[in-house]
Amino acid sequence: MNNWMRTVAARCLTRRGRDQRGDIPGWVLVTIMTAGLVAAIWVVAEPQLKDLLSNALSSVN
Repeated sequence: MNNWMRTVAARCLTRRGRDQRGDIPGWVLVTIMTAGLVAAIWVVAEPQLKDLLSNALSSVN
């Protein structure tokens, strides 16, 4: 019984290890697209964010 349980556990762990490697090109694409979206939003929102921050800081003084 012990050998059978070890064999089953080893097979499950081996299969799980193969499934957990991930999709490297997919993660690279997600990272690049996220960086692109942040850059695009930053270009559009930068003036408003600067005004918002300067107004908030001037109201504290």
